[in-house]
Amino acid sequence: MDANLPISAASSATFPWLTLIVLLPLAGALIMPLLPEQEAAKEETRSQTPRNLAISVLLADFLLIVLVFSKFFDQQESGLQLVERVSWIKSIGLEWSLGVDGLSAPLVLLSGLITLLSAAASWKVTNKSRLYFALLLVQASAQALVFLSQDFLLFFLSWELELVPVYLLIAIWGGKRRLYAATKFILYTALASLLILISGLALAFSGPEFTLNLSELTELSKNGSFGLLCYLGFLIGFGVKLPIFPLHTWLPDAHGEANAPVSMLLAGVLLKMGGYALLRFNVQMLPEAHIVIAPALIVIGIVNVIYGALNAFAQDNVKRRIACSSVSHMGFVLLGIGAIDALGISGAMLQMISHGLIAAAMFFITGSFYERTKTLSIPNMGGLAKVLPITFAFFLTTSLASLALPGMSGFVSEITVFLGITSQEIFTSFFRSITIVLSAIGLVLTPIYLLSMCRRVFFGPRIPALALIEDMNVRELIIGLSLVIPTLIIGFWPRIATEIYTASTNGLSTRLLSHTVIASIQSLNVI
Repeated sequence: MDANLPISAASSATFPWLTLIVLLPLAGALIMPLLPEQEAAKEETRSQTPRNLAISVLLADFLLIVLVFSKFFDQQESGLQLVERVSWIKSIGLEWSLGVDGLSAPLVLLSGLITLLSAAASWKVTNKSRLYFALLLVQASAQALVFLSQDFLLFFLSWELELVPVYLLIAIWGGKRRLYAATKFILYTALASLLILISGLALAFSGPEFTLNLSELTELSKNGSFGLLCYLGFLIGFGVKLPIFPLHTWLPDAHGEANAPVSMLLAGVLLKMGGYALLRFNVQMLPEAHIVIAPALIVIGIVNVIYGALNAFAQDNVKRRIACSSVSHMGFVLLGIGAIDALGISGAMLQMISHGLIAAAMFFITGSFYERTKTLSIPNMGGLAKVLPITFAFFLTTSLASLALPGMSGFVSEITVFLGITSQEIFTSFFRSITIVLSAIGLVLTPIYLLSMCRRVFFGPRIPALALIEDMNVRELIIGLSLVIPTLIIGFWPRIATEIYTASTNGLSTRLLSHTVIASIQSLNVI
């Protein structure tokens, strides 16, 4: 296989494993409306069957993902594996085309884990429980399909499909301003999708023959202004989901009004779709344009890191502060992608995995003490460390992971991004130095706003009304440990995550740094 081609049908599936992974949650969602309404004295009893069905289906799906990837996925192979390609609607060229490589495999695993845990965190959802858990199952299928699709139209349909459950989950089960937050979310993401569709179709028509297959689109030559325009269309479209400044303003509102399990999905999975799509489309399909715009990506990443951290200081709502920290941490993903070389891209991938686990854990623990305190206002809380010692231990651990304490996954991912930037000689030494110095400001600000939040929430004057609340139960402990333990394992043994995608990121870097691409870019004198 040519190392310069990041996608190739390296192996075909003898059994449609990927299709089963995608459709299993959807089948569970279709069964959900058929469940009989159960008469019970308590609302909580009526919600048990939908909840148990959803958790069972998502657990089976996650175990299937682990089984298939551990048995059939070759970590040494950079191309596509388990390829499934069936003509679906010939008139428009739509194919049911699935495949997995190092870029998608870890994110499918992350998606399966976070969705399962978000369903388990929804234990006390009783209002319209059948609809709620059906939407979670549809979301699970849509997320997996985004990461596994190898046909542009199929990718776009799944990208749009996952917007609907999130909108409804916020609009129906959110807070007081849930309709505003849900409407803002759908407007931002739906308008961004138009740019994605236009750019993708432009690429599909640019070759000698019309094609929607991502592998075939990757092999097309897209030089000059056409490639740059397509790149910018994808960048804005996917940047809304990442999110990049100034397209991020939907995120604090969505997190502030969504319940904790939905916030786990937003932070743990949805933001990662933006980073994945940038790697799959902008970097892999448009390498010439990417090298031209890479310095701008680094600048935007620096803005994300610093602006997100500064904005977090202004938030007196726990969830909104964590949401702003997500804007800051996803800036490191942009820095890694802009670094061009394999180490930087590896850091971007690891940052997505790490942040997915850490942010999901923080939102879950926040939801845990919100159920007890009925408030997310930082000034209205205090002295919770003595009342909720286990909750405090979990929240402090995840905060330390978020501020990149050595021994945690956040430290490994962010230091890898920095090393990727410093090792890339395409950029001048002055540009690299400025990037490191400015990015380090975000690292300094992060412990200040996170630890100050811990101090104000868990220490300080005790509020009498919060003196008798109970600590985390066994179910909540299991969910919290399921997110914290992988964070610690990756922090001490990062190879368990990096080995999954190293072959693919190396192949992607080789394509970016090929002599043909570098020569064409250097002739433009843009770097």
